[in-house]
Amino acid sequence: MTPFYRPGVGRSKVAVTPNEERTVVLTNTALEEAVIYSLDHDPRIPDSNEIAVSADEGIVVLRGSVESFGQRRAAAGDARTVEDVYEVDNQLKVNLPDADRREDDEIRGAALQALIWDTDVPSDFVDVKVRDGWITLKGDVGYQFQSDAAYDDVATLYGVYGVTNEIKVNDV
Repeated sequence: MTPFYRPGVGRSKVAVTPNEERTVVLTNTALEEAVIYSLDHDPRIPDSNEIAVSADEGIVVLRGSVESFGQRRAAAGDARTVEDVYEVDNQLKVNLPDADRREDDEIRGAALQALIWDTDVPSDFVDVKVRDGWITLKGDVGYQFQSDAAYDDVATLYGVYGVTNEIKVNDV
């Protein structure tokens, strides 16, 4: 008779035959297991079981939901650090808890302040727009690290669903 499957420890499954013999059956590829392990051991992602992982020839797809844009970025970063991962398709959705929701003008103010405080960012040349919790950065900078720093500064703010970086890097 064919065994049926029910959830086991972690994300593997336990096959149960009709006479209740149990055998562990790994249903994920080694690459998926490595990404899952990385997510499970990242303290920035408190509920990694909400993230589904699939992999095919070095391309990892992350699906599910997380509670902040920072967690979404951390999950993608964790996947990228796994050996043999060549690309990450981050389809995670941000589902903010009520306590973390903020008005757009409050997010914009916090974002502008974060950019002002960062000495790597020429804040006079970067503008911030916020719509429904989504930040769009625009402007011109002289170096890629300045654009990256601006993105990093606003991506960690509470109440942010996502960030679009439209900052242009111009030759100096």
